[in-house]
Amino acid sequence: QVQLVESGGGLVQPGGSLRLSCAASRIRITFYNMGWYRQAPEKGRELVATITSDGNTNYADSVKGRFTISRENAKNTVYLQMNSLKPEDTAVYYCDARATRSTDNYWGRGTQVTVSS
Repeated sequence: QVQLVESGGGLVQPGGSLRLSCAASRIRITFYNMGWYRQAPEKGRELVATITSDGNTNYADSVKGRFTISRENAKNTVYLQMNSLKPEDTAVYYCDARATRSTDNYWGRGTQVTVSS
């Protein structure tokens, strides 16, 4: 069974930093475009950042210049470095894997990020 397991969430003060990790099992992320999405209370799920299998990145305007997505294929892991966090970044963050050569799509269960003083 394919699993994406997010970690690294928590409570942080405004202006602080967190690094999220997404560890994949039963798939090789080399063959997947990977992404981070988030969902705040009473809001829909929104794109945060994506990284293609060959390393091209894309960011939501709200996080450009503050967040960085990266991948380490050898560890089958994707990261989201989040700096200068704001209260509006508070959400559950989900990892997403989309196969480059099929319609396979997998989601993690999410990790809570809370930005508050």
